[in-house]
Amino acid sequence: MILSHEHKFIYVKTYKTGSTSIEAALSAVCGPDDVLTEASEQLRGVRQKPAQNYRIEHPEKPGRPLWKRLLGRPERHYHPSVGFYEHMPAWRIRAYAGEEVWRSYFKFTFERNPWDRQVSWYHYKTKSKTADARPSFDTFNRDRRRAFVENWSLYTQDGSVALDFVGRYENLDADFARVLDAIGLAGKVSLPRENVSKGRRGSYRDFYTDTSRALVAEWYEPEIRHFDYAF
Repeated sequence: MILSHEHKFIYVKTYKTGSTSIEAALSAVCGPDDVLTEASEQLRGVRQKPAQNYRIEHPEKPGRPLWKRLLGRPERHYHPSVGFYEHMPAWRIRAYAGEEVWRSYFKFTFERNPWDRQVSWYHYKTKSKTADARPSFDTFNRDRRRAFVENWSLYTQDGSVALDFVGRYENLDADFARVLDAIGLAGKVSLPRENVSKGRRGSYRDFYTDTSRALVAEWYEPEIRHFDYAF
């Protein structure tokens, strides 16, 4: 995620929505006081600026589990105990940033058709597997703990969207342009095209059976209903 005091915006980073490209583009114009969270190796390779200002002390910040400290387990960049972190929910950003910043800054994120997003997530989570070892799409989805993509709770609070704008991956260029216009950066930032999802051959629909199609409809009913997504 990014909290930019220089340009007065907050970017809530969701999963499999072009977020690597969006964060790489916006981080390039961030100032020295802006918050850039630690991120995955993929993003570190394309982002022009390193993480900064993400470690904070706050009364609502959870502590690092004692057992991990006692066992000397390494600190993970995505754990809430670091302060601001990569896929951080809006409610926590609001608590850390304060009400004045939250109300006055432009807050946004991006979402994606859940049926398409789930196939992208499947490829991402199984990318280290060889073709012979990779589970089928249906088999992968049987493990909800691994297969579920938690986006809705990142940009909502009490069941309602908590941000000013939710762009769509399907309309990435146009919606990103709307964001840039809103934060006064029109014409000054562009998405790194080589990092936008290269896509797959064929349609995401080719991966689905009736069972998996219904499963995704059940898992992601809130965002499907809110954004009127269809298979």
